[in-house]
Amino acid sequence: MKVTVLRSYDIMTATARRQPEGSLVYILDQTDLYLRVRDGIRQVSRVITLVFPQLHLIALNSPQTGFMKGIRGADFLCFTQAQAIGMKGTFRAFLSARLQDLQSIVRRADRDRMPIVNLKDEVLFDSWNSIFNHGTMKENVPIYSFDGKNVLTDSTWPEKMIWHGSTSAGHQHMDGYCETWRVGDHAVSGMASSLHNGNLLEQSSSSCSSSLVVLCIENSYVGQAKR
Repeated sequence: MKVTVLRSYDIMTATARRQPEGSLVYILDQTDLYLRVRDGIRQVSRVITLVFPQLHLIALNSPQTGFMKGIRGADFLCFTQAQAIGMKGTFRAFLSARLQDLQSIVRRADRDRMPIVNLKDEVLFDSWNSIFNHGTMKENVPIYSFDGKNVLTDSTWPEKMIWHGSTSAGHQHMDGYCETWRVGDHAVSGMASSLHNGNLLEQSSSSCSSSLVVLCIENSYVGQAKR
């Protein structure tokens, strides 16, 4: 169906008789949609935008050492920063720990059936499961923080590496999670990965005193329509 775009309501009323019955008119200055009916113009009162199922992967707004007050402290940072920008889903830290495998964070039913996207809904991975066992991100698709910064180009993160504490399969890496993310000492190490290669689970050991990117994953799809 053709949609006629007009600058203002006044222009629409002046030209309404020229619009065929059943046509749509979109008014730019009011962002409203109208339908031409037999006896005039009727506003379309409710437009529903369908949202395709997807899970967001977003970075915390600042780098973190291995001391995050435990895995629950890291999860809490993800939760509060997502809430602060009005995101509806539950976000968990992209980390393994003593009693947690990274791979299991996302609900089982959602691991294969929906893409992983960034803050701007651009696809990073085809699915949660595609991240593991040497999966790589889509080329030229940035990871953003909750406050909209590109972590690969913004100086907030001097080291373009992420913490993960995992094996390449997404299981906890023995002694690779900064003592359950409670230690920021130079003498202790945790598993990390460079963002430059697009592989989020590269097996690189980093001192727990390093300040690195921490990612947050939306762990289940919240079905909803934007009105």
